[in-house]
Amino acid sequence: MAKKYKRHCAFCGQPEEEAGPLIQGLDAEICTSCIYRGYQLLEELSEKAPQDKHNLPLEGLDSLPKPQEIKEYLDGYVVGQDEAKRYLSVAVYNHYKRLLQTQSTEDDGVEIEKSNILLLGPTGTGKTLLAKTIARLLKVPFTIVDATVLTQAGYVGEDIESLLTRLLQVADYDVAAAERGIVFIDELDKIARKGDNPSITRDVSGEGVQQGLLKLLEGSIVNVPPQGGRKHPDQKMIEVNTQQILFICAGAFDGIERKIAHRLNTRIVGYNSPGAKHAQLAEEELMKYVDARDLKSFGLIPEIIGRLPIITHLTPLHRDTLRMILTEPKNALVRQYTKMFEMDHIKLKYTEDALDAIVEKTMEQKLGARGLRSIMEQVMMEAMYTLPSKKVKTFTIDRAYVEARLAERVEA
Repeated sequence: MAKKYKRHCAFCGQPEEEAGPLIQGLDAEICTSCIYRGYQLLEELSEKAPQDKHNLPLEGLDSLPKPQEIKEYLDGYVVGQDEAKRYLSVAVYNHYKRLLQTQSTEDDGVEIEKSNILLLGPTGTGKTLLAKTIARLLKVPFTIVDATVLTQAGYVGEDIESLLTRLLQVADYDVAAAERGIVFIDELDKIARKGDNPSITRDVSGEGVQQGLLKLLEGSIVNVPPQGGRKHPDQKMIEVNTQQILFICAGAFDGIERKIAHRLNTRIVGYNSPGAKHAQLAEEELMKYVDARDLKSFGLIPEIIGRLPIITHLTPLHRDTLRMILTEPKNALVRQYTKMFEMDHIKLKYTEDALDAIVEKTMEQKLGARGLRSIMEQVMMEAMYTLPSKKVKTFTIDRAYVEARLAERVEA
């Protein structure tokens, strides 16, 4: 006589008498305890799985901001610099197009290549602010890194590949998301080589860094240390393909105006020559004539200039522009201080003369928009220290108050 078949859980192996009721499948059964444990495991895995906050919509460009919309968004936070905003807006929009092309199944043989950007402009003109502002709008990972901490491999400092570590961190170590991101490299002019001629000795924080950046800008598979810093043989690396990563570089390039002026003046032979119109140009107007020859004279190697095909500039901030920066942007300095005093139930007011005095002092220091904050801090420090403790409802800042506060700093 054949043995009677005993039903059991196909996962844990317990017989029905011990496991309780079994749920019948096609060729097996499972107990309720195993179902519950499986549910708990799925919950844990879903919590640990990295959430891709930078998913590019697959439905196409219709849901993405157009260049004009990107510029309008920048206009709300950054005053002036229309040319630089246009270049950035178009570059970001084209970056989206390139990513959508890689996701498309159609292949017509045309591959959209990236065009990295170089922004030139004096300190305090808004290069970094443009980058931070546009980062809020983007649907791809975005990070700002500083070129001054980089050195050639084997020397004290950070390796070139650590630039991508920040991008990986922003993307929650999702390599696929990081590979379609944007990297803003600030202070690029600080890694210029010491002379126009190739160095015969080690230039570990200049020419050596530029040569290391070549493979990143061009597009290649790079081994990135997960935590940044120096690489060592036993360290686990993450492979990142930089082919689709857009690089936006920026720098003050202080003194490049003299290189431009020298190049333009060499073409002047007589009063009626084509180059004569450049003879009396102001230094700030010379920046619009910058090209690859001037960058090479400044200290960038030709190979890296070739990988930055789009070159644009930011103009110095004039008195009227600084005055607008104080009051017009959504995060204008006047609005920031007004908001801080509102939290203490104090209504803060500025007279027109007070704002003019702040701008005049900033123009003397020639530090651009950063100088505005420095002057505002000097003016507001005493009020921010004393007023929260007093029962004051309104406080007005006039020219006399501004001049008194700034005079105290000079005397000190």
